[in-house]
Amino acid sequence: MTDRTLTLDDSLYRYLLDASLREHPVLAQLRNANQGHPLARMQIAPEQGQFMQLLVKLLAARRAIEIGTFTGYSALAVALALPEDGRLIACDISREYTDIGRAHWEKAGVAHKIDLRLAPAIDTLDALIGEGQAGSFDFAFIDADKTGYDAYYERCLTLLRAGGLVVVDNVLWSGRVAQPAADDDTAALQDFNRKLRADGRIDLSLLPLGDGLTLARKR
Repeated sequence: MTDRTLTLDDSLYRYLLDASLREHPVLAQLRNANQGHPLARMQIAPEQGQFMQLLVKLLAARRAIEIGTFTGYSALAVALALPEDGRLIACDISREYTDIGRAHWEKAGVAHKIDLRLAPAIDTLDALIGEGQAGSFDFAFIDADKTGYDAYYERCLTLLRAGGLVVVDNVLWSGRVAQPAADDDTAALQDFNRKLRADGRIDLSLLPLGDGLTLARKR
């Protein structure tokens, strides 16, 4: 027994995947295709994608938002978990990277569930709020520029219904958040984590999954 989270070495991590991962074949294809990408570290881990799918299903989510799509692995995972009439608004600024995702979304038969918005995410979120869509989303995933996290979080919280969930990636930042900040991204994440710890609008859990995953349920 232990009173703290277990450290995973390579063999235990491999066991975790072998014992629990149920990855859709197209998700596996996309993950493997990204292995040689110079920014492959931006893709979420497969067990994280599966965890997010479980959250989406537990919420019975129909409307979701994603901030930061990259090559589309997380968007594909969420779309696969949404019902047939579910929709994910995916926010990114790169057509080059998201085109990789589009091909796999089509292959998995879920492209019709994903509304890709190629524009600064703040503009997309503000437009949704301006259209009167506040309180109408079930699930949001934030995985983009770290200095923008606070602004994305505030807008996602506005767009979520009561009981909806914001999931935020990279909140442990390879351990750098526990050290004096040496760059703007680390400082922004430290400020963000402190803010959520004190935010009475949410129920909070920070998990050591992937690079650190925060779950914030809107009260």
